[in-house]
Amino acid sequence: MRIEPTQLPEVLLIEPTAYGDARGMFFESFNAREMAATGIDLPFVQDNHSISLAGVIRGLHYQVQQPQGKLVRAVVGEVFDVAVDIRRGSPYFGRWTGHRLSSANRKMLWVPPGFAHGFLVLSERAEVLYKTTDYYGPAFERSIIWNDPRIGIEWPMTEVHPSATARPVLSARDLAGRSLADAETYP
Repeated sequence: MRIEPTQLPEVLLIEPTAYGDARGMFFESFNAREMAATGIDLPFVQDNHSISLAGVIRGLHYQVQQPQGKLVRAVVGEVFDVAVDIRRGSPYFGRWTGHRLSSANRKMLWVPPGFAHGFLVLSERAEVLYKTTDYYGPAFERSIIWNDPRIGIEWPMTEVHPSATARPVLSARDLAGRSLADAETYP
């Protein structure tokens, strides 16, 4: 397993070792011992599977109680996956990191508790699997608006829609997301 640092020290880009031959390929997408060796030693309690079409942005999501760490990977297609530090006491508060996750590169992103998470679908269709360290708590779920200028995420929208004015496809909940300045965050 190869670990690549990101601009946010606690967010890790992970590439499992793949073994291929004439029959195809095999890799371990999760191994608790390997994860613990990287410093990710939290119990995973839930697996989520998201299916989305090109141009969809899901996020930026987090839970104000029962914060979830997420181990995210794309099993079909490609996404631009983003983590934003929303811990007010962090020297990285409001900063983001974004990485391409795809079925071809097999990379995973570790998004620790205390971070908002979202992704943009770059391919025609994408399926994203992610393991979480706490259960979904609908009453605690929050969303930060995808285009908050305070955060300044550089979404690669023109790769999906050639027009520089193209807008992503968003859920009603994500359209109603708050700015970072107005959002409930972590201490």
